[in-house]
Amino acid sequence: MKSIARTTLILLLVAIVIVASIAIVLLGGFNPGGGQPTEETKVLLLFDVGGRGDLSFNDMAWLGAERAKKEFNVKVDYATPRSVADMENVLRSYSESGEYDLIVLVGFLWTDPLNKTADNYPNQKYALIDASTFVIRNNEVDILFKEQEVGSLIGVLASGMAKNLNAGKVGAVAGMSIPPLWRFHIGYLFGIKYFELKTGYNVSLLWQYTNTFTEPQVGYNTAWQMLQQGAVVLYGLAGYTHVGMMDAVVDWNKNRMGKAFAIGQDASQEWYAPENIPLSGAKRVDVAVYTVIKMVVEKKWEPGIIVLGLAESGVGIWDLEGVRIFAEWASEVGKLKDYTVEEVVSIVNQTRTQYIDSATWAVYNELYQKIVSGEIAFKDPVSVEEYNSIIDALINGNLNAALSKGSI
Repeated sequence: MKSIARTTLILLLVAIVIVASIAIVLLGGFNPGGGQPTEETKVLLLFDVGGRGDLSFNDMAWLGAERAKKEFNVKVDYATPRSVADMENVLRSYSESGEYDLIVLVGFLWTDPLNKTADNYPNQKYALIDASTFVIRNNEVDILFKEQEVGSLIGVLASGMAKNLNAGKVGAVAGMSIPPLWRFHIGYLFGIKYFELKTGYNVSLLWQYTNTFTEPQVGYNTAWQMLQQGAVVLYGLAGYTHVGMMDAVVDWNKNRMGKAFAIGQDASQEWYAPENIPLSGAKRVDVAVYTVIKMVVEKKWEPGIIVLGLAESGVGIWDLEGVRIFAEWASEVGKLKDYTVEEVVSIVNQTRTQYIDSATWAVYNELYQKIVSGEIAFKDPVSVEEYNSIIDALINGNLNAALSKGSI
């Protein structure tokens, strides 16, 4: 089993971010603007309990903060709570200090602590990333993502790869049962069913919550079980946990147990094992963090809820240029020992060409245009009951059950 110690992963990501700061503007969806602040702006970024080193969600948040730090000369501090139970006390303590112009909270797990804290500190600005309290406060900005949109595109491509492999099953290794993951689940299953509708090829989905974002061994074991059950494409939606999923796919292929692929999420993760990871979904947590810091620096604070989707370049599929940038960073810190940057890009391109045919890309492009044009829009379930009812309807072939606008 391929394994990388957590410490090594954290050091790798720290090094990558340092190198990334040289070229980070290439990843930005927004122009810097605004110049330098007249007074030093102080920002605190609070990770969720997973912390740094997950190669995806928390590390993308770090990336956005480091970009803002470089471009605006702001001071950024970072902290990670020891547990979910500790989050409220951590937030109250930092809020009480009055030290920071902005406190950025990364992830859904901060929702309840923020609801219990924000009204007590009306002069403290907060930004909640990837979640919302759905309470409009003058001192709070929430940034959500349309995970259904990227999930649906991944569903189409995963189905196309399964078809190419003469298989009928794909999987997803998910973290906790929380609204962002509900949205991923709805989108992924929608894309699978959309592919079936357009091509007549049936693919079933194995979806498993691991209840953790921090345990790669759990991801490895969950993935291995799915591979044994016949899933040939696995989508990683569990932060650091799904690094173990990627390792399981590598070992499965290395041991000639069959052909399988992993799909990454948030950051471009193809470089980690390019022969085994041809795709990664993009969730621009970095853009969200950068944007809220920029608001404070430029004194353009706009409280409320911001939602980023395909049309806003907040989600999508990493193209080859994105693959190249992340591979270059890994190469700069000596972690591409088996590949050059050009080899990573070439292998990914060849694998996509070989295993995703033109008919699949046609379905992908059709769905992409429907979403970006606003012809269709996805429901955002507000309860686990609504989420489950949408999933049940999709399983039974009712794609419109997932839509708040338009029809298929």
